[in-house]
Amino acid sequence: MKKIIQLTTAIFLTSLLLGCDTYDKDEFKKSAQNMYDGVQTNLKIKGNFCYYLGSVKFPYTDEPVLADDIQWAIWNKAKLIKTLPLFAEIGLLTRQPVDGKEGLYHYDLTELGQEYLYSSYKKSGSGRTIYDNSFCYGPIKVIKVRDVSEKTYERGLSGYNETQITLKINYQVVNTPEWVINNQDKLKAVYDSSSVRLPDVTYPQSLLYIKGKDGKLYNKSSSYFLMQPSGKLLTDKE
Repeated sequence: MKKIIQLTTAIFLTSLLLGCDTYDKDEFKKSAQNMYDGVQTNLKIKGNFCYYLGSVKFPYTDEPVLADDIQWAIWNKAKLIKTLPLFAEIGLLTRQPVDGKEGLYHYDLTELGQEYLYSSYKKSGSGRTIYDNSFCYGPIKVIKVRDVSEKTYERGLSGYNETQITLKINYQVVNTPEWVINNQDKLKAVYDSSSVRLPDVTYPQSLLYIKGKDGKLYNKSSSYFLMQPSGKLLTDKE
């Protein structure tokens, strides 16, 4: 999933050790499932896979690229040019032409879009409010733990001696909505071939735990996957 940004959390974990060199796979399975479930509860999102739209606040009207735009604004508008028409075609947004301004459109959320929207905002260094919006789907269900391995690195993620535990799991995605299933090619064209997760298919994943100086384990793995628009918009005519 090279085009998927993995957002990490640090979760304090107990009861994963059976002995000096043996790990409890059942407890690891529970901790992994709790991690995936927890982000849905905390962020109130519909699943662990999120299609990032760009920085946009709805309702929104297209803004052409201007000569004095900063680079961030240019990049953001380039994302919206692909994502907004895509999700209007799929049915999560409305799209209406702007009177007297050829090629510009006005967008707003449909009832379906509101259901799957995850919206947040933050302040930039210049004081600008950045509204980040995604459509999220696909709760992860951990099926099994295939393997647990441990390795110590002289210089780990923290920059000093560190023991890492790699957990290999199998998972399935539940409640994949019809708007994802029926628009696989369009979504994959914009967000990469790995961006669609189908029901009743088993997928592999590796999770990372760090053994702290206190001897306890901390989860440093992805709790949800934020998929960036990096491809080409595919229309019904193609």
